[in-house]
Amino acid sequence: MKQFAWFILCWLVVWSNANAQDSVRTDSALVDSLGLAADSLPVQPTIAQLALDTLSLSAVDVAATLNHLQLTGTAAETNTGNYVALVKINGTKEFLTFRNNVATWNYTPSYKGGLYQIQIESQVSDKKEKQTQLLHIKKTTNETTIQATNLPLWGAVLPPLVAIVFALIFKEVLLALFLGILTGVWFINGMPLTPYDLMKTLFNVLDTYILHALTEPSHLSVIIFSIMIGGVVAIISRNGGMAGIVEKLAPLARGAKSTQFVAWLLGIAIFFDDYANSLIVGNTMRPLCDRYNISREKLAYVVDSTSAPVAAIAFITTWIGAELGYISDALPALEGMQNVPGAYSVFLSSLSYAFYSFFTIIFMLLIIGTGRDFGAMYRAEHRARTTGRVFDVQETDESQHVDLKELEPVAGAPHRWWNGFLPVAVVVGGTLLGLLDTGMTACYNQLIAKGVTMADNSWGTIWASIQSLELEPNAEVGTVRKLGILVGNADSYSSLLWASLSAVVVALFLTVVQRIQKMNAALETMVLGFKTMLPALLILVLAWALAATTKELYTAEYLTSSLGGSLNPYIMPIVIFFLAGAVAFSTGSSWSTMAILYPIAIPMTWAVCQEYGLSQADSMPILYNVIATVLSASVFGDHCSPISDTTILSSLASNCRHLDHVNTQMPYALLVGVVSIVVGYIATAFGTPFILNFGIGVAILWGFLMLMGKKVDTPTSA
Repeated sequence: MKQFAWFILCWLVVWSNANAQDSVRTDSALVDSLGLAADSLPVQPTIAQLALDTLSLSAVDVAATLNHLQLTGTAAETNTGNYVALVKINGTKEFLTFRNNVATWNYTPSYKGGLYQIQIESQVSDKKEKQTQLLHIKKTTNETTIQATNLPLWGAVLPPLVAIVFALIFKEVLLALFLGILTGVWFINGMPLTPYDLMKTLFNVLDTYILHALTEPSHLSVIIFSIMIGGVVAIISRNGGMAGIVEKLAPLARGAKSTQFVAWLLGIAIFFDDYANSLIVGNTMRPLCDRYNISREKLAYVVDSTSAPVAAIAFITTWIGAELGYISDALPALEGMQNVPGAYSVFLSSLSYAFYSFFTIIFMLLIIGTGRDFGAMYRAEHRARTTGRVFDVQETDESQHVDLKELEPVAGAPHRWWNGFLPVAVVVGGTLLGLLDTGMTACYNQLIAKGVTMADNSWGTIWASIQSLELEPNAEVGTVRKLGILVGNADSYSSLLWASLSAVVVALFLTVVQRIQKMNAALETMVLGFKTMLPALLILVLAWALAATTKELYTAEYLTSSLGGSLNPYIMPIVIFFLAGAVAFSTGSSWSTMAILYPIAIPMTWAVCQEYGLSQADSMPILYNVIATVLSASVFGDHCSPISDTTILSSLASNCRHLDHVNTQMPYALLVGVVSIVVGYIATAFGTPFILNFGIGVAILWGFLMLMGKKVDTPTSA
């Protein structure tokens, strides 16, 4: 009977973990664990302990053999040496049987070698500890031996660190990124020192990481979309459409201040996708900003500050599906939470704590309104106003500027604004239509899978049934929420591709049918537009390859375990802000940061609140703050990182030297980040309302700008 009870208990644990989509082995180790007699197991644990802790294991040493990893555990005081333990190997949860404190895990080593991360999380003396080992195991030419290298965990931060340091010191982004990738691949390959292995490491940079960065479908979608937008911009520049838009906007933009405001307003209007926002606003406003001697650095900052921050907090964006997915996955697992709220209601409640996104948008408006800048941005603006040089000209830039001169309107081209407006409108409208189309298709398939009966698959029928996909039971689903579900299920990459191709076709048609250019000349112009995008796309591809090395080295997990721990719940938002910012800065991706940290930050915050003795009513504001902080700090880290894809796209669309954009934007991002941390702590610690917190933050930003900023319209000493 006792053995049967333990069998049922273990079966329940395996079943619950399978439902949580955790990969659990069903090999002989798990079968053995089910057959263990009750007398040989440790003191009876609860199901919660079985699911969350490494059972009765306080430490583990790992040794590699030809066929398996041998784990030698250090058992807790109450252990007999025979027990079932939960160990994470390469991110997968494994139930292993320890007999006399020894367990084995079968694997097949390769001649190329591979990384193996072994991680346990145990509770020793009422304190949770996480221990991690990273091994590189390679089969030697001798069939009976292997080569195992124990890698230091701090090496996980070397690739992004090398890339960032070299980029900031030597101002050569491509070289810096390549060296960062090379460092990561060398580390992944086990830090080899022989000439042959070093040469193989160099080749792996290209044949594995850069190649995979190019073949990833989502990456290819961004590359093709960017190239197509470059082609559209080139065509509407040569056919006079861009000049027509500039002339049409001229009455609204009658100076540097009003021009920046128009750019800011356009960035707010295109809220549905950060990539589309960056490329459309940057390319559309660049000629107008040049007319009023606004530096390319300032334009890039406006573009970057109204793309991801807006997309992150808007109700209907390409971000919303991922955000709600992470939240809905984490909430049901929070032990002790009564009446678990729905993901969308939690997201809406968290917006009052998304200070970085709100403050970034407002700070840009304050800068425009006061006409003040400071630091590197002031020097860039002072240069542009006093010399007319909108970018910091260097000898290395001349070839790029020759291409840009070739994009001036052809002789005799009419400056008709609709020749520029219609292709841009097709990009915006086509993207929205694509989101609706792919969203409807995805929602229809989900409704069918849920067994919802519908008369047909028309959009009206699907729209009427969308409330069945609401994650929160019995919730009232309004129009905004329906749109959120629809866009959240849409395929944004396909939508962007359809829209950009349609825009190219429209731009070519308008140019040829009005006899501004012949078809062959228009196609040559389009190819020239493709060419202007290549330098920034090279940076983007290398940044993706670098991100792949950080993923394989578990860089984010290392930073999380290093900076996390048992903390006062009221400072959790501060800790999470630093953690998310560090991860986003190191990986160059706010999406990756959210994917990594939401599953960690939400349960960790809830557990800290419960351990501190807070009620659910007192814990929820802290949880809302942390959820918003992960989102906002991810954007903050992106803004500071020279390897961020959105930062690179902002430089690309504004035709700004990438490191000039990073150097001028970083002080502003750091200022807003510090203010966001301070206001976020005040909101959590004192429970002050959003309006007061928002007012405090805006007042601090305005005061700093008035004290430290300088007006750039009047030439003064920089």
